[in-house]
Amino acid sequence: MVIAVGFCLRVARQFSTTSSKMPALNAMIPGIYKHSRCRNNVYPRCDVRRYPVPDESVFWSQPYPDYQPPVYESDVLAGKDWADLDVDDPNFKVRWNQLDGKVSRVSFIGEYEVRDGYPMNLFGRTGLRGRGLLGRWGPNHAADPVVTKWKRDAAGEPVVNETTGRRILQMCAIERHDCGEWAIPGGMVDPGETVSTTLKREFLEEAMASADRAATDQVEQFFTGGREIYKGYVDDPRNTDNAWMETVAVNFHDGDGSVVGCFDLHAGDDAAKVRWMDVDGGVKLYASHASIVRRVADWHDAHW
Repeated sequence: MVIAVGFCLRVARQFSTTSSKMPALNAMIPGIYKHSRCRNNVYPRCDVRRYPVPDESVFWSQPYPDYQPPVYESDVLAGKDWADLDVDDPNFKVRWNQLDGKVSRVSFIGEYEVRDGYPMNLFGRTGLRGRGLLGRWGPNHAADPVVTKWKRDAAGEPVVNETTGRRILQMCAIERHDCGEWAIPGGMVDPGETVSTTLKREFLEEAMASADRAATDQVEQFFTGGREIYKGYVDDPRNTDNAWMETVAVNFHDGDGSVVGCFDLHAGDDAAKVRWMDVDGGVKLYASHASIVRRVADWHDAHW
Protein backbone atom coordinates (compact mmCIF):
# COMPACT_ATOMS: atom_id res chain seq x y z
CA MET A 1 0.00 0.00 0.00
CA VAL A 2 1.61 3.25 -1.13
CA ILE A 3 0.97 6.24 1.09
CA ALA A 4 0.71 9.28 -1.12
CA VAL A 5 3.15 12.05 -0.35
CA GLY A 6 0.38 14.62 -0.69
CA PHE A 7 -1.70 12.83 1.95
CA CYS A 8 1.25 12.77 4.37
CA LEU A 9 1.87 16.48 3.86
CA ARG A 10 -1.81 17.32 4.46
CA VAL A 11 -1.79 15.33 7.70
CA ALA A 12 1.48 16.95 8.80
CA ARG A 13 0.07 20.44 8.18
CA GLN A 14 -3.11 19.56 10.05
CA PHE A 15 -1.21 18.43 13.15
CA SER A 16 1.40 21.19 13.05
CA THR A 17 -1.22 23.95 12.87
CA THR A 18 -3.62 22.63 15.51
CA SER A 19 -2.19 25.08 18.04
CA SER A 20 0.95 27.13 18.36
CA LYS A 21 1.26 25.82 21.90
CA MET A 22 1.14 22.16 20.89
CA PRO A 23 4.04 20.35 19.24
CA ALA A 24 3.39 18.75 15.86
CA LEU A 25 2.52 15.07 16.06
CA ASN A 26 5.47 14.10 13.89
CA ALA A 27 5.30 10.59 15.34
CA MET A 28 1.77 9.87 14.09
CA ILE A 29 1.87 10.40 10.32
CA PRO A 30 1.43 7.36 8.03
CA GLY A 31 4.46 6.74 5.90
CA ILE A 32 6.69 8.64 8.34
CA TYR A 33 6.10 7.20 11.80
CA LYS A 34 7.27 3.64 12.45
CA HIS A 35 5.30 2.01 15.23
CA SER A 36 7.39 0.09 17.76
CA ARG A 37 5.11 -1.17 20.53
CA CYS A 38 3.30 -3.50 18.11
CA ARG A 39 6.18 -5.29 16.39
CA ASN A 40 9.22 -7.46 17.13
CA ASN A 41 7.80 -8.86 20.35
CA VAL A 42 5.48 -11.50 21.79
CA TYR A 43 1.80 -10.60 21.43
CA PRO A 44 0.06 -9.74 24.75
CA ARG A 45 -1.56 -12.46 26.84
CA CYS A 46 -0.32 -15.34 24.68
CA ASP A 47 2.92 -16.94 23.48
CA VAL A 48 2.59 -15.95 19.82
CA ARG A 49 5.72 -14.20 18.59
CA ARG A 50 5.38 -11.64 15.83
CA TYR A 51 7.24 -12.10 12.58
CA PRO A 52 10.33 -9.83 12.62
CA VAL A 53 9.78 -6.45 10.96
CA PRO A 54 12.93 -4.32 10.67
CA ASP A 55 12.61 -0.54 10.47
CA GLU A 56 13.26 -0.52 6.73
CA SER A 57 10.33 -2.90 6.11
CA VAL A 58 7.54 -1.36 8.19
CA PHE A 59 5.65 0.45 5.42
CA TRP A 60 3.60 -1.51 2.90
CA SER A 61 5.28 0.48 0.12
CA GLN A 62 8.59 -1.13 1.03
CA PRO A 63 9.13 -4.63 -0.46
CA TYR A 64 9.41 -7.48 2.03
CA PRO A 65 9.11 -10.70 -0.03
CA ASP A 66 9.90 -12.96 2.95
CA TYR A 67 7.11 -11.52 5.10
CA GLN A 68 5.09 -14.44 6.48
CA PRO A 69 3.42 -13.33 9.73
CA PRO A 70 1.38 -15.75 11.84
CA VAL A 71 -2.36 -15.33 12.25
CA TYR A 72 -3.76 -14.95 15.74
CA GLU A 73 -7.18 -14.27 17.19
CA SER A 74 -7.82 -14.63 20.90
CA ASP A 75 -10.46 -17.05 22.15
CA VAL A 76 -11.98 -14.19 24.16
CA LEU A 77 -13.52 -12.86 20.93
CA ALA A 78 -15.71 -15.92 20.32
CA GLY A 79 -19.43 -15.20 20.65
CA LYS A 80 -18.97 -11.66 22.02
CA ASP A 81 -21.48 -9.06 20.86
CA TRP A 82 -18.71 -6.43 20.82
CA ALA A 83 -16.59 -8.47 18.41
CA ASP A 84 -16.90 -8.86 14.65
CA LEU A 85 -17.41 -12.19 12.97
CA ASP A 86 -14.56 -13.65 10.96
CA VAL A 87 -14.04 -11.96 7.60
CA ASP A 88 -14.71 -15.29 5.84
CA ASP A 89 -18.01 -15.84 7.69
CA PRO A 90 -20.88 -15.52 5.15
CA ASN A 91 -22.92 -13.69 7.80
CA PHE A 92 -20.31 -10.94 8.09
CA LYS A 93 -21.60 -8.12 5.93
CA VAL A 94 -19.42 -5.06 6.33
CA ARG A 95 -19.03 -1.56 4.89
CA TRP A 96 -15.41 -0.50 5.16
CA ASN A 97 -14.31 3.14 5.58
CA GLN A 98 -17.79 4.31 6.56
CA LEU A 99 -20.43 4.11 9.26
CA ASP A 100 -21.55 0.49 9.29
CA GLY A 101 -24.86 0.52 11.14
CA LYS A 102 -23.86 1.81 14.58
CA VAL A 103 -20.23 0.74 14.20
CA SER A 104 -17.85 3.34 12.83
CA ARG A 105 -15.31 1.78 10.49
CA VAL A 106 -13.91 5.19 9.57
CA SER A 107 -10.28 5.78 10.45
CA PHE A 108 -9.31 9.13 11.93
CA ILE A 109 -6.18 9.04 9.75
CA GLY A 110 -7.75 8.50 6.35
CA GLU A 111 -9.02 5.78 4.04
CA TYR A 112 -7.35 2.41 4.54
CA GLU A 113 -6.84 -0.26 1.93
CA VAL A 114 -8.84 -3.50 1.99
CA ARG A 115 -6.78 -6.32 0.56
CA ASP A 116 -8.38 -9.73 -0.11
CA GLY A 117 -11.22 -8.75 2.21
CA TYR A 118 -8.95 -7.63 5.05
CA PRO A 119 -8.39 -4.02 6.15
CA MET A 120 -4.71 -3.08 6.20
CA ASN A 121 -3.06 -1.12 9.00
CA LEU A 122 -2.30 2.36 7.66
CA PHE A 123 0.97 2.45 9.57
CA GLY A 124 2.34 -0.73 8.06
CA ARG A 125 3.44 -4.19 9.08
CA THR A 126 3.19 -5.43 12.66
CA GLY A 127 4.37 -9.01 12.23
CA LEU A 128 0.92 -10.44 12.97
CA ARG A 129 -2.27 -10.97 10.97
CA GLY A 130 -5.78 -11.37 12.31
CA ARG A 131 -7.38 -9.37 15.10
CA GLY A 132 -5.43 -10.54 18.12
CA LEU A 133 -7.30 -9.24 21.16
CA LEU A 134 -9.18 -6.49 19.32
CA GLY A 135 -12.87 -6.89 18.63
CA ARG A 136 -13.14 -5.04 15.33
CA TRP A 137 -11.43 -5.51 12.02
CA GLY A 138 -9.79 -2.24 11.01
CA PRO A 139 -9.96 0.71 13.41
CA ASN A 140 -11.00 0.08 17.02
CA HIS A 141 -12.06 3.40 18.53
CA ALA A 142 -11.31 4.41 22.11
CA ALA A 143 -11.68 7.58 24.16
CA ASP A 144 -9.11 8.72 26.73
CA PRO A 145 -9.94 11.38 29.36
CA VAL A 146 -6.72 13.06 30.53
CA VAL A 147 -7.86 14.48 33.87
CA THR A 148 -5.34 16.89 35.37
CA LYS A 149 -4.81 19.28 38.27
CA TRP A 150 -1.89 21.28 39.64
CA LYS A 151 0.29 19.68 42.30
CA ARG A 152 0.00 21.76 45.47
CA ASP A 153 1.97 22.04 48.70
CA ALA A 154 0.57 21.96 52.23
CA ALA A 155 -0.37 25.63 51.96
CA GLY A 156 -2.33 25.02 48.79
CA GLU A 157 0.15 26.73 46.48
CA PRO A 158 1.17 25.16 43.14
CA VAL A 159 4.48 23.29 43.32
CA VAL A 160 7.12 24.51 40.87
CA ASN A 161 9.92 22.36 39.50
CA GLU A 162 13.28 23.79 40.55
CA THR A 163 14.96 23.03 37.22
CA THR A 164 12.39 24.25 34.69
CA GLY A 165 10.64 26.82 36.85
CA ARG A 166 7.28 25.54 35.65
CA ARG A 167 4.35 24.30 37.69
CA ILE A 168 4.02 20.54 38.11
CA LEU A 169 0.93 18.96 36.60
CA GLN A 170 -0.68 15.82 38.01
CA MET A 171 -2.82 13.41 36.03
CA CYS A 172 -5.26 10.72 37.10
CA ALA A 173 -3.62 7.41 36.13
CA ILE A 174 -4.72 3.80 36.48
CA GLU A 175 -2.63 0.64 36.64
CA ARG A 176 -3.90 -1.81 34.02
CA HIS A 177 -4.75 -5.34 35.11
CA ASP A 178 -3.56 -6.93 31.87
CA CYS A 179 0.02 -5.64 31.76
CA GLY A 180 0.70 -3.77 35.00
CA GLU A 181 1.49 -0.52 33.15
CA TRP A 182 0.13 2.87 34.18
CA ALA A 183 -2.27 4.44 31.72
CA ILE A 184 -4.91 7.07 31.03
CA PRO A 185 -8.26 5.71 32.32
CA GLY A 186 -9.87 5.31 28.90
CA GLY A 187 -11.87 2.66 27.13
CA MET A 188 -13.64 1.57 23.97
CA VAL A 189 -16.40 3.62 22.39
CA ASP A 190 -19.53 1.47 22.28
CA PRO A 191 -21.51 1.28 19.01
CA GLY A 192 -23.70 4.35 18.69
CA GLU A 193 -22.12 6.00 21.74
CA THR A 194 -20.75 9.52 21.61
CA VAL A 195 -17.12 10.12 22.56
CA SER A 196 -18.17 12.49 25.35
CA THR A 197 -20.30 9.76 26.92
CA THR A 198 -17.42 7.29 26.74
CA LEU A 199 -14.98 9.74 28.33
CA LYS A 200 -17.24 10.34 31.32
CA ARG A 201 -18.27 6.71 31.71
CA GLU A 202 -14.72 5.36 31.65
CA PHE A 203 -13.44 7.86 34.20
CA LEU A 204 -16.27 7.11 36.62
CA GLU A 205 -15.91 3.34 36.17
CA GLU A 206 -12.11 3.15 36.42
CA ALA A 207 -11.13 5.98 38.76
CA MET A 208 -14.17 6.81 40.92
CA ALA A 209 -15.85 3.43 41.35
CA SER A 210 -17.27 4.19 44.80
CA ALA A 211 -18.35 7.78 44.20
CA ASP A 212 -21.67 8.82 45.74
CA ARG A 213 -24.43 10.55 43.82
CA ALA A 214 -23.30 14.06 44.71
CA ALA A 215 -19.75 13.38 43.55
CA THR A 216 -21.01 11.73 40.38
CA ASP A 217 -23.16 14.77 39.57
CA GLN A 218 -20.17 17.08 40.02
CA VAL A 219 -17.99 14.92 37.80
CA GLU A 220 -20.67 14.81 35.10
CA GLN A 221 -20.80 18.61 35.12
CA PHE A 222 -17.00 18.77 35.03
CA PHE A 223 -16.98 16.56 31.93
CA THR A 224 -19.19 18.93 29.94
CA GLY A 225 -16.05 20.91 29.09
CA GLY A 226 -12.65 19.66 27.98
CA ARG A 227 -10.16 20.29 25.20
CA GLU A 228 -9.42 17.75 22.47
CA ILE A 229 -5.70 17.00 22.62
CA TYR A 230 -5.26 14.19 20.14
CA LYS A 231 -7.26 12.21 17.60
CA GLY A 232 -5.59 9.41 15.69
CA TYR A 233 -3.56 6.21 15.73
CA VAL A 234 -2.24 4.60 18.91
CA ASP A 235 0.98 2.57 18.94
CA ASP A 236 -0.74 -0.13 20.97
CA PRO A 237 0.79 -3.57 21.66
CA ARG A 238 -2.50 -5.18 20.60
CA ASN A 239 -2.35 -3.83 17.04
CA THR A 240 -2.07 -6.21 14.10
CA ASP A 241 -1.85 -5.90 10.32
CA ASN A 242 -5.65 -6.00 10.15
CA ALA A 243 -6.86 -4.39 13.39
CA TRP A 244 -5.54 -1.37 15.27
CA MET A 245 -6.34 1.15 17.99
CA GLU A 246 -7.30 4.76 17.43
CA THR A 247 -8.36 7.24 20.09
CA VAL A 248 -9.73 10.66 20.89
CA ALA A 249 -7.95 12.13 23.91
CA VAL A 250 -9.55 15.05 25.74
CA ASN A 251 -8.01 17.03 28.60
CA PHE A 252 -10.26 17.94 31.54
CA HIS A 253 -8.33 20.27 33.80
CA ASP A 254 -9.37 21.00 37.39
CA GLY A 255 -7.53 24.30 37.71
CA ASP A 256 -8.17 24.97 41.40
CA GLY A 257 -8.58 21.33 42.45
CA SER A 258 -12.12 21.93 43.68
CA VAL A 259 -13.89 19.22 41.65
CA VAL A 260 -12.20 15.89 40.93
CA GLY A 261 -9.10 17.12 42.72
CA CYS A 262 -10.86 16.99 46.07
CA PHE A 263 -12.40 13.52 45.69
CA ASP A 264 -10.81 10.24 46.73
CA LEU A 265 -9.94 8.04 43.77
CA HIS A 266 -11.06 4.40 43.85
CA ALA A 267 -10.06 1.85 41.22
CA GLY A 268 -12.87 0.06 39.41
CA ASP A 269 -12.96 -3.52 38.12
CA ASP A 270 -10.90 -2.67 35.03
CA ALA A 271 -8.05 -1.10 37.03
CA ALA A 272 -5.71 -2.54 39.64
CA LYS A 273 -4.82 0.84 41.17
CA VAL A 274 -5.53 4.52 40.61
CA ARG A 275 -3.60 7.60 41.75
CA TRP A 276 -2.62 11.16 40.99
CA MET A 277 0.68 10.92 39.13
CA ASP A 278 3.20 13.73 38.65
CA VAL A 279 3.68 14.53 34.98
CA ASP A 280 7.23 14.81 33.66
CA GLY A 281 9.54 13.53 30.92
CA GLY A 282 10.36 10.39 32.86
CA VAL A 283 6.78 9.13 33.10
CA LYS A 284 6.30 5.59 31.74
CA LEU A 285 2.85 4.93 30.39
CA TYR A 286 1.00 2.35 28.30
CA ALA A 287 1.12 2.47 24.49
CA SER A 288 1.27 6.05 23.14
CA HIS A 289 -0.15 7.62 26.31
CA ALA A 290 3.07 9.43 27.26
CA SER A 291 3.05 11.40 23.99
CA ILE A 292 -0.57 12.39 24.61
CA VAL A 293 0.21 13.54 28.15
CA ARG A 294 3.20 15.50 26.81
CA ARG A 295 0.80 17.50 24.63
CA VAL A 296 -1.33 18.27 27.71
CA ALA A 297 1.73 19.48 29.64
CA ASP A 298 2.80 21.68 26.73
CA TRP A 299 -0.67 23.16 26.44
CA HIS A 300 -0.66 24.19 30.13
CA ASP A 301 2.96 25.35 29.94
CA ALA A 302 3.68 22.86 32.72
CA HIS A 303 6.90 21.12 33.72
CA TRP A 304 7.90 18.17 31.55
